[in-house]
Amino acid sequence: MQIGQLIARSGASAKAIRLYESRGLLGPVPRRGTYRCYDVSHLERLLLIRQAQSVGFSLAELEPLLRGVDTPDWTLLRQHLQAKRQAVRAELARLRRLDARLGEVDEEIARCLADTARADDVLCNTSAPSVA
Repeated sequence: MQIGQLIARSGASAKAIRLYESRGLLGPVPRRGTYRCYDVSHLERLLLIRQAQSVGFSLAELEPLLRGVDTPDWTLLRQHLQAKRQAVRAELARLRRLDARLGEVDEEIARCLADTARADDVLCNTSAPSVA
């Protein structure tokens, strides 16, 4: 299939397809004259790349997993996916702590607003949130 058909079947842009090809992510693409000739394996690889990107993988992360191989190492790909999930969980935990601290500060400000005479004293003694 030519690039127009690959675009229609994958939803990827011509620019993205050429980028993936230039980075070695699609594998070798034969040519017929000046036209690239893609097959089902290129479409499958393209869909895999787009799916991986949709869950947070960068092209730089995908390159060592896909460049120069006919078939992805699914075990290795799964290990990277699990590591990505662990990083997401850690970030979610950090964001939950931040949200809790923001809630505490909001409640403190609400109490201060209820008693405007204390507002300056309480706010001056509020420490900056620590989110580590």
